[in-house]
Amino acid sequence: MRDELDDNAHLLRNLGFPLLDVHHPFNHFDFAKPGRRILVVGPMGSGKTEYSARLWRDSLVARRKNGAAARETLTAGADRRHVFVVRQALDSSRFPDYPPDALAYRGGYERCGTSIGQARDSFSLETLLAENPEAGTWIVDEASFFDERIAYLMKNESERRGLVFVCPTLVLNFRREIFNQTARLLLETATDVFPLSAYCEHDECLADSLYTYRYYLVDGRECPALYFDPLIIIGGDRTKDDGREPNYCTRCDRHHRLPGKEYAYLTLKPLGERAARGDIGPLLAELNALSGDVESSRLAASLRARAEADENADPIDLDSLRLPCIAERALVYLYAEQNLLSVEQLRRVIEDLGLDVDYLARRLADNRRPVEL
Repeated sequence: MRDELDDNAHLLRNLGFPLLDVHHPFNHFDFAKPGRRILVVGPMGSGKTEYSARLWRDSLVARRKNGAAARETLTAGADRRHVFVVRQALDSSRFPDYPPDALAYRGGYERCGTSIGQARDSFSLETLLAENPEAGTWIVDEASFFDERIAYLMKNESERRGLVFVCPTLVLNFRREIFNQTARLLLETATDVFPLSAYCEHDECLADSLYTYRYYLVDGRECPALYFDPLIIIGGDRTKDDGREPNYCTRCDRHHRLPGKEYAYLTLKPLGERAARGDIGPLLAELNALSGDVESSRLAASLRARAEADENADPIDLDSLRLPCIAERALVYLYAEQNLLSVEQLRRVIEDLGLDVDYLARRLADNRRPVEL
């Protein structure tokens, strides 16, 4: 186990982050140690929120202590045995069947009473901190969905008041890349990390999984998300048989599929860059193919070429061409994530190609780039 933990620590170091203390994830929580920023990281389904529920239960035991044991958990008027749970407001639809004060996870929930709230951004978290000065330990769920400011807000509060922040969150997105700039700053400012893993959820695999896999069901058939699929898609936690709404599971390296990455960098992004320089015609032609006759698109040609060249290629990659709204997905990627298209160009493409306005409006809003279409 020691060698495995050392490997995790050095992996973070090689990625350019500070050398963090990497811990065995099943110890009872230490409420005596102040000023920590703890990341609980792993793919969807690895038990990040269940870890938070276990911490909550530990706090109920610790709060029965008194005397010297109780004094060890106090700093600047805050008691680290008093835990406050912050849920990301954007993710409020994830567990609709649970009580409003529930810290819910796949295996159950804990009732937190008045010690739970919602925050949409770092400013609303700051308000909760001011309104609950007695809380010394803060569980901030899905911290990577917040704005970048949250990393330094938590750092300053933990250093100034001794508060402890526990952040169960994704740091890798479905592309197996650092989720976003917020995730990068959380890693840079963290003091501790607890890495969790899960079994690969492929039917024929028991390997350890570190990656979140996004896929869609089209007529009951698994279709991997394309690399340029919208980065953030807000939705519930139930299986959806709708090619516009994603499903997630954990997958090992072998069974995590991500078609279209080479196409995104060799073709799609360069076409967006040409459009940014005023030459939008080639991009319009490719998006028109993606929208009307995907088999004639450069995306289809790229996927077929990779399938023919790689003997280890999985034919399931070609099933991504069955997805609806591929042109819309590409457009969101170029506008909301790569910042290559203007609002005027976005509207022109949508109008000229007759694209799905409802899908685009929802995905642009999910990625915090809403546009009146």
